[in-house]
Amino acid sequence: MSFFDQLKWNSDGLIPAIIQDHQDGRVLMMAWMNRASLEKTVETGRTWFWSRSRQKFWMKGESSGHVQVVRDLAFDCDGDTLLIRVEQTGAACHEGFRSCFFRSVEVPGATWRITEERLETPEQMYGKK
Repeated sequence: MSFFDQLKWNSDGLIPAIIQDHQDGRVLMMAWMNRASLEKTVETGRTWFWSRSRQKFWMKGESSGHVQVVRDLAFDCDGDTLLIRVEQTGAACHEGFRSCFFRSVEVPGATWRITEERLETPEQMYGKK
């Protein structure tokens, strides 16, 4: 039995994928995958996702050059979430930060702060729009 058969896809045929740095464990991003993008990830060793907003299949780094090389792919006990450990080139966040989780909420209170330095601006990564 293929591991694909162990997964529980949502009603849109998607599963959340947590992307983590394989060396230091930092959570870099979360994105959605459909079966085709997961198959392509397994086949190529690079991360591929499904964009819900653009309704489009995409490879991480296809326009920025900040690719993710898969080092380990796991799924949770319920089969409804993926954990993909990667070697990240450059920024994982489309806003130019190493991680998409660059803002932390300060408790108590509802304030927040940026917790890492920006590696590049979006304009540097993608060019001027």
